[in-house]
Amino acid sequence: MFWLKKILSLFVMPLPLVLLLILLAFILIRSRAKARFLLACAAALLLVLSMPWGSKLLTAPLEAQYEVNRSPIEGSCQVMVLGSGHDDGIGGSAVQQLSPTALARLTEGLSQLRLGKDCVLIVSGWNGGRGRAHADVMADAAVELGVAPDRILRLPEARDTLEEAEYLSQALGDLPVRLVTSATHMPRAMAIFKLRGIKATPAPTDFYGRSGYWWRPDGSFLLASQLAIHEYVGLFWFWLRHA
Repeated sequence: MFWLKKILSLFVMPLPLVLLLILLAFILIRSRAKARFLLACAAALLLVLSMPWGSKLLTAPLEAQYEVNRSPIEGSCQVMVLGSGHDDGIGGSAVQQLSPTALARLTEGLSQLRLGKDCVLIVSGWNGGRGRAHADVMADAAVELGVAPDRILRLPEARDTLEEAEYLSQALGDLPVRLVTSATHMPRAMAIFKLRGIKATPAPTDFYGRSGYWWRPDGSFLLASQLAIHEYVGLFWFWLRHA
């Protein structure tokens, strides 16, 4: 089910979908009207999703649901940072190996640690079938940034948010957590954690809904659109399985 979800979601991502439309246009090249229509759809899709207003239409409904959280953490303090990839091939420190999203999440997680007392940092993520587990790289990066190793809990077998919630529930029981993840991902993460009975308080970071010149397409806006579409697909899949 995990890999089926990954494969199916790939075909609704902007670039694969645009390439598919172009491929279909070439297959139907003898029917010029159909081919021109498919090419026009591919160009329009790529253009709209690369515009600041196009990406903002997709990201805003997700990122507006939860505000930046600077509230003190009272009592038991557990800060959960959801994983988001790294590259073992990059030399140097663990911090350098983290993806931009993972680094943004970890940085916010460290900020959340300072809002409580005797906090435990929880990091997660498997190895993707190769290399080191993402949870281990996140933990090493946190140590490099000043977190004591004995204050870090690792969940190295979790492959996605559903499994992160499951492993966290097994590790902490009913203890509350301050949940850190990207703002676009936060609505789905909160729904999953609620489903698992985890008392999570959101602390979103890594906001992608940015302003720009309305007439100028940019790859960063295309990336933001892709992340938002990924979350809408994830929310739809979650609704199908758990509505």
